[in-house]
Amino acid sequence: MANIVLTTFNAKYIHAAFGLRYLMANLGPLQNQASIVEFDIKQRPADVVEVLVAHKPKIIGLGVYIWNATLSTEVVTMLKRVQPEIMVVVGGPEVSYEFQDQSIVRLADYVIAGEADFKFAELCQGLLEGARPPSKIIPAELPDLNRLILPYDFYDDKDIAHRVIYIEASRGCPFTCEFCLSSLDVPVRQFPIANFLAKLERLLDRGVTHFKFVDRTFNLNLNTSRAILDFFYERYRPGLFLHFEMIPDRLPEALREPIAKFPAGALQFEIGIQTFNDEVSHRIKRRQNYHKLAENFRFLREQTGVHIHADLIVGLPGETVESFGRGFDQLVALRPQEIQVGILKRLRGTPIVRHDAEWGMVYSDTPPYEILQNKSISFAEMQRMRRFARYWDLVANSGNFVETAPLLWKDSNSPFQAFLRFSDWLHSQVGRRDGIALIRLTELVFDFLTEQLSQDKFETAQILWRDYQRGGHSDKPSFLREHLTNAPEVVQRPLEIARLKRQSRHLNEV
Repeated sequence: MANIVLTTFNAKYIHAAFGLRYLMANLGPLQNQASIVEFDIKQRPADVVEVLVAHKPKIIGLGVYIWNATLSTEVVTMLKRVQPEIMVVVGGPEVSYEFQDQSIVRLADYVIAGEADFKFAELCQGLLEGARPPSKIIPAELPDLNRLILPYDFYDDKDIAHRVIYIEASRGCPFTCEFCLSSLDVPVRQFPIANFLAKLERLLDRGVTHFKFVDRTFNLNLNTSRAILDFFYERYRPGLFLHFEMIPDRLPEALREPIAKFPAGALQFEIGIQTFNDEVSHRIKRRQNYHKLAENFRFLREQTGVHIHADLIVGLPGETVESFGRGFDQLVALRPQEIQVGILKRLRGTPIVRHDAEWGMVYSDTPPYEILQNKSISFAEMQRMRRFARYWDLVANSGNFVETAPLLWKDSNSPFQAFLRFSDWLHSQVGRRDGIALIRLTELVFDFLTEQLSQDKFETAQILWRDYQRGGHSDKPSFLREHLTNAPEVVQRPLEIARLKRQSRHLNEV
């Protein structure tokens, strides 16, 4: 039983709700009256409500995000029908902006807009004492990070064994990219580094090996970045994996030196490029030096073991399929292990809406609010690009086709056009973007390479067989057997990152 239940829907079970742990850590004297109850988006609303009301709470605090907004609304609707006396407080980025017409806002008792670390505790204290604020919408001031209690002790042993551990050394972003909520979060604020590192030490001592930093600009403050890298390098152990979001054109020698010391696979950099089109970058107020960006990529690929996950966006105002394709080809040439092709989303509160009229931006009105069409890309072409993005993820990003994927564009001047041709063909064969079993996908890739591109069946089979084994499979697919006469078995080195199989397969690239 708990007077206060903190809850949310995570996108997957493996994710842990970082925000709930911050709220719990900063509840002060109310902490012993509260509990965290997490769900994932595959769970049914009625089952979730059953669990929540069984705690007999007076207050439910619900974190609302783009991936769970619809489900959260269903749950609050049901809660208010079966237990209307429970006070529901919602917060999170999805209800912090443009909340006037949201159903979940209408249903909830209170909405905290902004960073609720302190404001939630303040609201709960008043509600439990019988003091109800006159306004439903409660704006939260930016919390003083020097006073904020860090949440890392609220990762329990089960979290450490089975979930991603999220951490942050800073909040905010200095850039003003109009598609991103972080553009509203200025200035950048740093947590006191000594206390932060002490908490990391405790997590390491408890057995954490996978740390995902959520800082938007990890390499902005060089002193902090260097201190964190040095901290982890001095305590390195096999299996350590650190994920950082990086500014692509800022990698001075002070950071290059510690980065290069880490063994292959220990670091993953998520690098948001989004577009190589100067005109589009200027239009959405994104600043980046493409020459420096390319230089940094070459350093990372040639002199370090960093796993690079780079991002591009389809649908930005003024970006055509052709100009996106040229940028995609530039990025392929820089050789990141993964390219995430994202479809532009119209996040609540972001200033990207100022381009709606001029560029004919039409978005879905349900989460995740992806763009449907604009003046430059028709609905049919946007659908085609959605398929391209999904198939690229299944083939090029998955690590299942590390050697094979480049065969799709080896005889083309444009990897983008070559893969788009494959994407169109694949869709004509399967008619869907999801639910393609690996063995079926492998056969389809083989058929395309050998029948559509007329590549040698024996050579292609050898390469596909090596990739298939790289993923830990030993059963020879029937469609490859006749082409694998005297094919050697591949001796695989042990996966170095046990819970990150995709990255581990990329470590074995040739």
